[in-house]
Amino acid sequence: MENQKLENLLNLSLSVSEVEREKSSQLSTGFLTDSRKWELIVKYNGDLSRMQSELIQVEELIAGYAIVTLPENLIDAFAALDEVEYVEKPKRLYFATLQGKRASCIPEVTVRDPFLTGKGVLVAVIDSGIDYENPEFRNRDGETRIQYLWDQTLVPSETIGFPPAGFSEGVEFDKAKIDEALRSNMPETMVPSFDTSKHGTAVAAIAAAGGNLMDGRFEGVAPESELIVVKLGSPLPDSFPRTTQLMRALTYVVKKAVEIGKPVAINLSFGNTYGSHEPCN
Repeated sequence: MENQKLENLLNLSLSVSEVEREKSSQLSTGFLTDSRKWELIVKYNGDLSRMQSELIQVEELIAGYAIVTLPENLIDAFAALDEVEYVEKPKRLYFATLQGKRASCIPEVTVRDPFLTGKGVLVAVIDSGIDYENPEFRNRDGETRIQYLWDQTLVPSETIGFPPAGFSEGVEFDKAKIDEALRSNMPETMVPSFDTSKHGTAVAAIAAAGGNLMDGRFEGVAPESELIVVKLGSPLPDSFPRTTQLMRALTYVVKKAVEIGKPVAINLSFGNTYGSHEPCN
């Protein structure tokens, strides 16, 4: 009969052979092959320190939890203690980017028919800018996938450039200018646009990283898409953009998509505090 103080997954892990357990990363997590012991999470009350010995290691944590390491044949006896309320095995942690696409059902349309990669589609990122030198936003030949980058925070000048047609603030860089900068020894002097917070770069990577690093493990949702990036302007240092700058950005992106003649998906990871701030009753 299964021990009612043990979680179901732990009971299952203990019920199968070690050979079978090793075939599953879920079942084997927590079993320390070197010491032949289990590392377990224990919810308890009172004091567990009395159980500390050469065979059993007890690390009392906060909020009534402890990490206990002990041989497999002592688990049932340990769980039977009055102080022990519940025992579970640890779980593996993963980089969220490695699991996000699977959780969002992206592989169903990317690794099998219809094999969608974002090719022929524009991804617009309206955010804090982008690290345009990052290999994830470049083709295999080194050229950028960014078709346009409008940095609203820059001051227009003969040296670095001017705003997009119809707008009065910031500087626009096209693909040709970005590629020229990437081929130079000092790209920042030609395209002096920086993503200081890295938020926009992270958002763009989730949406469109090309998978050029880490053997493709960080490939974005649309790795073959092209990008239009708008770095929203900030009226004062360490402050946030205005809705008027956002409206300009949306207009710019839509007009560029029409000009290029491709569909566009727009990502905007900004919010606001509109609405009532009254506490709930």
